[in-house]
Amino acid sequence: MTTTTRSVPLVDLGWQHREIEGEVLEGWNEVLANTSFILGPQVEAFEREFAEFCEVGHCVGVGSGTDALELALRALDVGPGDEVVLPANTFIATALAVSRLGARPVLVDSDKAHLMSVERLKEVVSSRTKAIIPVHLYGQMAPVAEIRQEFPHIPVVEDGAQSQGARRSGRRSGSVGHISATSFYPGKNIGAYGDGGAVLTDSDDLAGRVRKLRNWGSEIKYHHPEMGFNSRLDTLQAAVLTAKLKRLDAWNALRQVAAGIYHELLADSQIGLPVVGDSNEHVWHLYVIEVEERDRVLEHLNSMGVGAGIHYPVPVHLQGAYEHLGYGPGAFPNAEAASHRILSLPMYPGITESDQEYVVDCLKQALGHPA
Repeated sequence: MTTTTRSVPLVDLGWQHREIEGEVLEGWNEVLANTSFILGPQVEAFEREFAEFCEVGHCVGVGSGTDALELALRALDVGPGDEVVLPANTFIATALAVSRLGARPVLVDSDKAHLMSVERLKEVVSSRTKAIIPVHLYGQMAPVAEIRQEFPHIPVVEDGAQSQGARRSGRRSGSVGHISATSFYPGKNIGAYGDGGAVLTDSDDLAGRVRKLRNWGSEIKYHHPEMGFNSRLDTLQAAVLTAKLKRLDAWNALRQVAAGIYHELLADSQIGLPVVGDSNEHVWHLYVIEVEERDRVLEHLNSMGVGAGIHYPVPVHLQGAYEHLGYGPGAFPNAEAASHRILSLPMYPGITESDQEYVVDCLKQALGHPA
């Protein structure tokens, strides 16, 4: 039984930085020397490389993942009076991007893998539905191809903030919908050293629209044919992301190894292990289990130095910000039940097997199982 505590963070960004520090400093020095701080050549180079990585025609760097979602929706002409369908179990930014347009979020429940349920989706799509946002959660992709097949007339916007590098049926995250949005928040599988995001698409028209929208509605300086925004990926962050992109597949492979170790250590524990959806190649942004008495278990883990967390403790429809939608408790039973049981264990490239064994020992202690 474990008696000596140690510190195992939920995410260790220091390990990643040590891997790329020299390359980042070299890139930053280049930016500082040429002073192209906004939309410099490094941004264009990263956009080209990330589009190639995601197997799409275009990548447009923007200020955040939330901005990426909003600009993707704006490129599709979503606006006041429209409805956009999204899952109840997602980070609130997915819904906020819809609300910022004056559109109405319409929520659906999840399946056993915590992904958007196609069956529940069929119950809420209507003539007012202007777009559907499947969220690729925890590192695996939602059933985007199935959704497009079921609703071929409705644009699909992938929310790929947690799935950079993942595949489903052989296709990369960001390449299956009409357009997709991702976040480069520091803790993501590829994260910047600050906020950042990107919009991905194969459509020349949609990419061109987003490029104008992110830059004051302009492609030519001081000429503004439409209203736009100030939402641009800055050049210093592009240098960081370029260094990380070279290692993303390798780092995702390390996450997959770590997930396999957790699977083995927890195999006989009667803990609810992650469910991987059909045809999914999971990249384990998070390793999410399900346990009884989750809050007590979490408190014990944290007291033992284990940086476990919850993603997410309150579904969108139960947030105060969205009381006005009128759903109330019981509207989405799968999402609500999961919110009381889910627990995210430490997961990052560079986590050691010894640290994982310590995490599992502490977890089993909290659950009253033999360590």
